[in-house]
Order: sequence, then structure tokens, then C-alpha cells
Amino acid sequence: MPTIISVASGKGGVGKSMVACNLALTLSKRGKTVTLVDLDTGGANLHILFGLFHPTATLTDFLEHRTKTIHAVTQKLSGFSNLSLIAGTGETLFTSNLPYPKKKRLISHLKKLEGDFVIVDVGAGTNYHVLDFFLCADQYLTVATPDPTSVLDLYRFIKLAALRKVLSRFLARDPMTRNLADGNFQSLDDILEAVGETNEAGKQIAEDALHDFNPSLILNRMGRGSRVNTLHLQQMVKDYIGTDLNVLGEIPDDPAVEQSVRKYLPVVEYAPQSPASLAFENITKNLTDWLQPKISAGET
Repeated sequence: MPTIISVASGKGGVGKSMVACNLALTLSKRGKTVTLVDLDTGGANLHILFGLFHPTATLTDFLEHRTKTIHAVTQKLSGFSNLSLIAGTGETLFTSNLPYPKKKRLISHLKKLEGDFVIVDVGAGTNYHVLDFFLCADQYLTVATPDPTSVLDLYRFIKLAALRKVLSRFLARDPMTRNLADGNFQSLDDILEAVGETNEAGKQIAEDALHDFNPSLILNRMGRGSRVNTLHLQQMVKDYIGTDLNVLGEIPDDPAVEQSVRKYLPVVEYAPQSPASLAFENITKNLTDWLQPKISAGET
């Protein structure tokens, strides 16, 4: 089974999709078989970043049962060995607001994909679809810039993702669900305490749900003076979830990135020796080193 890695951000415009496609390509250049999945159901654009303007198939074909399996909408990217793409849906009200059974079917099929890695590009925001797609992975990656609004939005996203992870372990009509959904918790300890007050047995369920909740962070568009906001974000997350936010690396503010987008190529292909490309090499190494113990233990 592949290791599923989700890539998310608290807000749009921070370079999340750029990170996802370059990370996927860098892994494939290291000999790993990678499938890149665009799950931004309201604004898919990963195919454009590879110059693929008219995909032969998209997730819409799978969601509307024109294909039986998700493998049928997976396409090899020409010129990129070991890398495949599942292009996202069109911008329709149906695909932007997936019924729960279709979302559940999609997540189930994602876990049946073959290869070493599946990189899932999740849409921006904090709605249930975004959080559920983010949490379907084995490893959670988040992307932020040093901009204060990006930092705060990402902190809010991580808080809600943790709460959603707990809620997913309880039935929709369980009294616990309503209590947690209405709560404004300041830490995971507050969540666990609220669960324990309602159901002592449920507290262990909540603790088990959060056992492997350890999102990592990739910092994008880093320049001088950015460190202050980074440390602030790490401290806020530590205060909330009780663990360190693992920083996989920093991508510098590099004009080669914007140039590569205009050329419809990932920057690691367009300018492999650019500062941003070298940063992706470092991030990929850190990621694989971070995941190796889990892969060896069969946890992913």
C-alpha cells in the first residue's frame, strides 16, 4: 500500500499546489512511484501546473460513476517517469459540495492506489470536505508563508483538524458530537476533558484518535525577518496539541518559482539548481527520513 501524504493550508494563495506538485516530482526523481491527486474540488489546477490543459479524464468521471475505479482516471504525465496525476473536478455545485457517501467512496479508493506515495493536494479553507481529505492521509503536511494572516489561519486549521479527527470517531448523532462541535477549545486537553465529562470510555477513544496527529510544516516564500512568525506559529501549535510542529524545511522567495508557473513546469524541472529547487531536495530528504521509521514499522 502507498503512503498517503496530504498537503493543506489554512488559506489560499500560499503556494500549496506548487508545493504539492514539486514534492511529488522530486520524490519521483528519486525513483519512487508517485500519484498526485487534486482534491481541491472547487478549484482544481494541478494539471495546469504541468501544462496539461485538457485532461482526458478527471475525478468527475469517477464521482459520477462513469468509471468503476479511480485507476481509470489516473494518467501518466508525459516526460515525467514514475509520476501520475489524477486531475481534479470541474467547478460545479455538485463537485464542490460532495454528498457524504461519494466522499467516503473517494477516500476508500484513494487508499487502494498502487505505488510508493500518493500526494493529495487538499483545497484551502476549513470546511468538512477539506478537513476529511486532509485527515485521510498517513502523514499531514501544512504550508504557510511568514505573513501573519497565513500563520493565524494555519493555526486555526490545525485546531479544527484535530477536533474533526476526534469527532470522526463518534457517531453523527452521538451527544458527544454536538458538545464538541459547539465548543471553542483552547487545547487538546480541553477537548479530552470535555469528552471525559460526557463519557469516560469516550476519552480513550479521543486519545487514540489523536495519537498520530503530528502535522508537519513547510514554510514558503521565506525572506529576511521571517523567523519571528515561524517561531510564534510553532509555539501556538505546541500549546494547543502538546507536541512540536515538525518543520520540514523552508522555500525561499525565489523568482524562479513564478517563472516556472508561467512555463507550466514545476520549478524542480524548470530550474533544478535554483534556490527553491534545492530547498525541495532538502524538504524531500527530510520527509523521507521522517517517514522511514513509520514505513519500516508498517504504520503507513
